[in-house]
Amino acid sequence: MKILLVEDDDSLATGITYALGKEEWEIDSVINKEQALKKIDSHSYDFFLLDIMLPDGNGFEICEYIRKEKDSPIIFLTARDEEVNIIKGLDMGADDYITKPFTIGELTSRIKAIYRRIDHRKSNLLDFGDLKININKQEVKINGKRIRLTPSEFKILYILSINSLKIMSKEKILQSLYDDVDEMYDENTLSVYIRRIREKIEKQPSKPEYIKTIRGIGYKFDKRGV
Repeated sequence: MKILLVEDDDSLATGITYALGKEEWEIDSVINKEQALKKIDSHSYDFFLLDIMLPDGNGFEICEYIRKEKDSPIIFLTARDEEVNIIKGLDMGADDYITKPFTIGELTSRIKAIYRRIDHRKSNLLDFGDLKININKQEVKINGKRIRLTPSEFKILYILSINSLKIMSKEKILQSLYDDVDEMYDENTLSVYIRRIREKIEKQPSKPEYIKTIRGIGYKFDKRGV
């Protein structure tokens, strides 16, 4: 896998490059927006790690540039744990974010998790252990028992599950719903549907294992260890 790292902190960039290189991944590291855009134009990358604050711009601008042509995974590296920045990055098409300071082990796990999610999306059957989702049949089973979901409930579960381990803002989920159906949704309606889905698939709906609430942002489908 070939990764472009955009990070202006030399010591952090060196540490990331060394650690990810031990995973036998090829890392190109640059320190600003200008260098990043030149690399993107002249090379093919499988993954992008983007610092938000850069000397000559920001990671959002690079993300926007990438998304014009590519759907390769993007993780934002940010020291600014502010809700508005997180939502902006996710809505621009980033797959995840990680807040500094972080461990290299955590970053490596995030990268691997995103690739597992991409592999899931290539299959018509999403397997999350006890929970299995057949996309073609629009069928959901828990421990082999079929769970009846309404079309809207299935659609929301589908959107969350194919983005497993990715934080989805409420706005992003609603936009995905608007793209495929004529029915109108709002955040209150979405919350009701999430509650109903949890009641059907979770052992303890008040302590969900699958659909986690990310306070102030949205939801994340997160079944660890599968």
